Amino acid sequence: MNTQTITIGFLLFAIIMFAWEKIPLWVTAMIVAVGLVLTKILEPKEAFSGFTDPNVLLFMAMFIIGAAFFETGMAQQVGSLVTKFAKTERQLIAAVMTITGLMSGILSNTGTAAVLIPVLIGISQSTKFPKSKILLPLVFAAAMGGNLSLIGAPGNMIAQSGLETIGLEFGFFEYAKIGLPVLIIGIIFFITIGYKLLPDNAENEDNDSIYSQEKSYEDIPKWKQWTSLIILILTVLSMVLEKQIGIKLFISAWVGALILVVMGVISSKDAIKSIDMNTILLYVGSLALASALKETGTGDLIATTIVSKLGDNPSPTTLLIIIFIICATLTNFMSNTATTALMVPISLSISQTIGADPRAVLMATVIGGSMAYATPIGMPANTMVYNIGKYRFKDYVKSGLPLILICGTLALILLPIFFPFFPN
Repeated sequence: MNTQTITIGFLLFAIIMFAWEKIPLWVTAMIVAVGLVLTKILEPKEAFSGFTDPNVLLFMAMFIIGAAFFETGMAQQVGSLVTKFAKTERQLIAAVMTITGLMSGILSNTGTAAVLIPVLIGISQSTKFPKSKILLPLVFAAAMGGNLSLIGAPGNMIAQSGLETIGLEFGFFEYAKIGLPVLIIGIIFFITIGYKLLPDNAENEDNDSIYSQEKSYEDIPKWKQWTSLIILILTVLSMVLEKQIGIKLFISAWVGALILVVMGVISSKDAIKSIDMNTILLYVGSLALASALKETGTGDLIATTIVSKLGDNPSPTTLLIIIFIICATLTNFMSNTATTALMVPISLSISQTIGADPRAVLMATVIGGSMAYATPIGMPANTMVYNIGKYRFKDYVKSGLPLILICGTLALILLPIFFPFFPN
């Protein structure tokens, strides 16, 4: 049995077990990671490299910063300001998605979600709106907002790098031609029919998460509250200025987290408790699968096999739809960054073979690769809220799949208008 067959077997196993959910998702993910080592598809160092992945390190630090922001009561105070303008759940969802989407255009979408999660949890406690109703729209808006600018998501820059090898490029806000309408229709979806698809998950009584505990914050010293806010703001600023100051997102986040612990704003015990290992292990295991798909060429095989079935002269519309569907499917199991990294060279090769505009093909690749709404492993932000919102795999499918169909249809209408495969 060759490596690609084994990898496809693990992919199918993961899909089935994630959907069936008879065992925790992180257990399934780690079974896959261990299995890939035992079958010699990956070396142990490759399979578990996710523990040092920048996103995982960012998760851990932001869990601590978010917990400090929440534990001091500052998240609730900020949340109360937002709720003065958003009196209903639907209004809140619209406000949250708008703010998140716009922030994701200049920040990383993962960083944006990490910053806003504790604020939404604070809003949930003060308004009694279920966390599960507002956290999914938050992370979906983060994904959509990533397509508002060249720096909104890592995949955008991967595509830019691919274009630069052939002397072309995208403008800074060129992604917004598709990304902004998609964000707008996504917001409309969730304040109308999509609202009914969001889960209303009750808290488990035995849940000992920091975010599940309600308490009075009257005795918290003001300096702790303000310090948590200042550190959060400075962390956000350092993320915005990542390239200018030359410090990676996760390093900036850890500087902030360590300051909070050293100053006693959050105790060491609570800091450790705030790090959600369900999220970490789920993401690490999923990265192992993504690595196997890439390293064995299985992802490449799946994509090229499908495209080859179209014949020598496929119609531009058919090719556009197929590339989009491949990217939208892979991104829900490989992460949007991994999908784009895999598909950019394939898409460039396809465009050059049939004489299509590489910019058009890569734009379809990036937009399709951002549609990571249907699983908790599609992008880091999805994974971050999985345990906090008490979600199940089917919750993502129920609300995310219709969102993909609606946003995907809009994108497929707009792509040939703004980025025709064969411009005159």
